[in-house]
Amino acid sequence: MGRNALNIKLRRELWQLRGQVVAIALVIAGGVAVCVMSVLNYSSLMETRAQYYEHHRFAEVFAAVKRAPRHVLQEISKIPGVARAEGRVEGIAKLEMPGYTDPVSARLVSLPPNSQPDINRLFIREGRLPMAGRNQEVVAIGSFAEAHDLSPGDRFTGIINGRRQSLVLTGIVESPEFIYVIPPGGMLPDYERYGVLWMNREALAAGFDMVGAFNSLVVTLRSNMSDATVIDHLDRSLARYGATGAYGREHQFSHRFLSDELDQLKTMATVFPLIFMSVAMFLLHVVISRLISTQRDIIAVLKAFGYGNRQIAWHYSKLVILIAVIGLAVGLALGFWLGRGLAELYMDYYRFPGLLFRIHPGWLVLLGLLTILVAWAGAWRAIRQAAALPPAEAMRPEGPARYRIAGAEKLLSGIRFSQPSRMIVRQLDRRPGRTLLSISGIAMATAIVMVGNFQFDSVSLMVHTQFARVQQQDLAAAFIDPVNSSAIYTLQRQPGILYVEGKRLVPARLTFGHRQWRSAVTGIPSDARLQFVVDSNLARVQLPKEGLLLTDFLAQELGVTPGEIVQLEVLEGDRRTIQVPVAGITSEFLGVGAYMNLDALNRALGDGPLINQAMINLDPERAGEIYDSLRETPGVLGLSIRQAMLDSFYDTLAKTFLTFTFFNSLMGGIIAFGVVYNTIRISLAEKGRELTSLRVLGYTHNEVAHILLGEVALLIMLSVPLGWLIGQGLALAIVTAMQTELYRVPLTITSQTLAISALVVVMSAMASGVIAWWRLKALDLVAVLKTRE
Repeated sequence: MGRNALNIKLRRELWQLRGQVVAIALVIAGGVAVCVMSVLNYSSLMETRAQYYEHHRFAEVFAAVKRAPRHVLQEISKIPGVARAEGRVEGIAKLEMPGYTDPVSARLVSLPPNSQPDINRLFIREGRLPMAGRNQEVVAIGSFAEAHDLSPGDRFTGIINGRRQSLVLTGIVESPEFIYVIPPGGMLPDYERYGVLWMNREALAAGFDMVGAFNSLVVTLRSNMSDATVIDHLDRSLARYGATGAYGREHQFSHRFLSDELDQLKTMATVFPLIFMSVAMFLLHVVISRLISTQRDIIAVLKAFGYGNRQIAWHYSKLVILIAVIGLAVGLALGFWLGRGLAELYMDYYRFPGLLFRIHPGWLVLLGLLTILVAWAGAWRAIRQAAALPPAEAMRPEGPARYRIAGAEKLLSGIRFSQPSRMIVRQLDRRPGRTLLSISGIAMATAIVMVGNFQFDSVSLMVHTQFARVQQQDLAAAFIDPVNSSAIYTLQRQPGILYVEGKRLVPARLTFGHRQWRSAVTGIPSDARLQFVVDSNLARVQLPKEGLLLTDFLAQELGVTPGEIVQLEVLEGDRRTIQVPVAGITSEFLGVGAYMNLDALNRALGDGPLINQAMINLDPERAGEIYDSLRETPGVLGLSIRQAMLDSFYDTLAKTFLTFTFFNSLMGGIIAFGVVYNTIRISLAEKGRELTSLRVLGYTHNEVAHILLGEVALLIMLSVPLGWLIGQGLALAIVTAMQTELYRVPLTITSQTLAISALVVVMSAMASGVIAWWRLKALDLVAVLKTRE
């Protein structure tokens, strides 16, 4: 009987409090949705990658050589720990795509005759592999085929090792080796201008003069074998064939960048939900505590009818749990919906055959239990106090407050407060704990909106730094082999080219103590006008005459500081090793790099004035003519256009990154509204009798509304600056946790972000204030005043 009565009360209470219940549930739903969305994407991508690697035998060790005879493969297969070894022929081709004028290049990889490769097997999305003896047939990676709307049977022209050849597409494939397809020297995909093609080994070997030889080696290892021993053996075995150093899977481009992305997603999947759930639960504690404290008279009546402490505590616990369950259900549904949308976006970015869209049920159970437990724990203090209230005391109304001159009023004694304004100041001063909780809640809501938005500013700064400050060329041309720097004068004379300067990229392994980093050293002329090195303030750093400049991320990874000596092992030519001092530290947001004066680099390598890249500014009106000319130049390996890189950045990195940020901002806005709405509604519930009494004493509706809404306005004025400070601290924690080799998100917060975070809170307050204003107007004065009689 008693239980039924309490259940009826619970149902009626949920309905009467439906506005607040929905607002609190939205706060919980926001935190749960962000958590589910992040964990779902991270776990789906991790499991998809693991299964893809296993089923398609992704290599664990890679090596490149100048030219090695195929019989060497037998020696390599006998190295302890090697399970499979496969030699391939690789090269770069320039392509002429029908109806497309920009320069296009492709990486060519050989296939065994009439069969799948033993390692790095292909996933055939459409069509078939090239047949033995048909030297024109190729298959293309899906991203490139989609960018050019290719389908099996289409034809295009390739310039392979200087020879023009008609190619026939027989299939569209994916490979675990090229989940993330990046042009040579690039940091971001460019699916229209760079792709991967596979063709028969005989045809490719003939094209690159590699018959009976290979220039690329992939290896899988026996289970539980470390790659370090195998790499040492390979380096010794392949040294006489022009090897540039074997390396493990962790240094393979696609895997490394994908791992960095997954690490960032993991950070976002843990840091963001942690922030959201923490804030949501803190706010839940605030609103539930205040909600229960307004029901003191109801508790007294229940106790008068004989309900015990445990029954009262369980009744209010059920109220809290039901609200938490509503929020949990909405959050799960919203999280799955957002997660699926984001996963589809990631599938355009990562070239998987399909996505294993799944999450371990244990995570959902854990999330559900945590949500309910934290919600209940947040409200437990108020529930315990309410349940322990003696019936006789609960039957009495709360004692009158001690009305006196507030401390704040004394401090602001020079200001002549109106009567309602004086009431607001005294009300806040009389309950400092409650005032502090309200300020903290609104400040956290402000901070969470700010955290969701600041990354838009950060991405804008990254773009500005990389494509406006660091790189100012229109076009970069890479040469197959280093050429004399006098080549830039030949280019300079070409009509349409306004300015040219050269640079040299040398693959190298940097070693300091026990730490190593495989990267490239970039030689830049001392008077460079098109590419700069900048410091953390984006100011240009003058290249030293001798020594290395390292980006701050690389210096930190190596644990090196200016003045210390780094060992530089060159991974091309005679593979000499030199000792180079670190001359300074630079700052870049994309990638990592080491820089030297071009002349100093060439001297250190024992070479003359060599370059292998030309940076070009050109006349836009003659861009197509220049592209055609450079495409026909035999020594030019490939071209990269700065505007295309910028477009690629927004199409890929920024698109996924900012989409994730947008969802976080949306959830932050929902949480902010939930907090402010509850703050106003609870204030109205607490002060209903006082405000009604004022109406009876002759105060107008607007004066009474001024007391209620003025208090909220004052709280918001105090909360927003505090929220900005908290938001800045949270943003700093996030960018620190998200530093990877691929990119480092800078911490920059503009006035626009501050304004948006404040505006969301103010708009939420205005919307909630309108609702409160109407409810205040509709108050039944007699009914409210009779509640304590």
